[in-house]
Amino acid sequence: MKVIVIGPRGKMGKLITQTAAARDDMELAAGVAPKGRDYIGMDLGIAALTGRELGVPVVDDLESVIEQCDVIIDFSTRENAMSVLELAVKYKKGLVCGTTGFSPEEFKRFQDASAEIPMLYAANTSKLVNVMNKLLEIAVSVIGEEADIEILEMHDQWKKDAPSGTSKEMGEILAHALGRELSDIAVYGREGTAPREKGTIGYHSLRAGNIPSSHTVYFGCMGERLEITHHSYNWECFAKGACDCAAYLADKEPGFYTIQDVLGL
Repeated sequence: MKVIVIGPRGKMGKLITQTAAARDDMELAAGVAPKGRDYIGMDLGIAALTGRELGVPVVDDLESVIEQCDVIIDFSTRENAMSVLELAVKYKKGLVCGTTGFSPEEFKRFQDASAEIPMLYAANTSKLVNVMNKLLEIAVSVIGEEADIEILEMHDQWKKDAPSGTSKEMGEILAHALGRELSDIAVYGREGTAPREKGTIGYHSLRAGNIPSSHTVYFGCMGERLEITHHSYNWECFAKGACDCAAYLADKEPGFYTIQDVLGL
């Protein structure tokens, strides 16, 4: 299958390009950079530091190369993602989007697009994070009503959205298992003096240095607590997962897919 990577010099785009270039089941068709970047026109392999030329260019216009691909992988920015989505629908190309921070109205556009293209949205493409999500379902089904639930997430200083898309997804899983909506029970940070409100889910976001990603969910009960944690040491696990998602879409009909479908969870 042929793949276009959006933002091939970015934190995730570079690793996705390197991972895809090493796979036997993928061929890179192009990289698409934001206008004005100094690596536009370079060979994609050189721009993404793969160590070799790939024989395909980095361009600044997705529409000029989109016909050459089967699937687009986009881990760029919230603003750019909407224009990528529009072109994917126009040209009927599969899309893997791992960008986070969308409003409910923006996210609905991805869901609506799935009527016309294979659309896979994943707030987190790590296999182990998604195994953790399954463990959260089990834990909350047993102790959810009696536990105080708090979520602590840590990311690098450049992370734009807070809380992270991954922690929001975890909160949705927990809230739905409790028969509630996250928007009704989430509490974001605390200040001052007040007792904890029963049945809420607390959120705490740390941003420091180049922390790749850490998420811990605490289930606090009387006399004991359970912690379920995932740490990523770098971003390679997310790049591998993104390429696995793209490969999954290779023969799929239009529809809205998730990484749970990819992993069989």
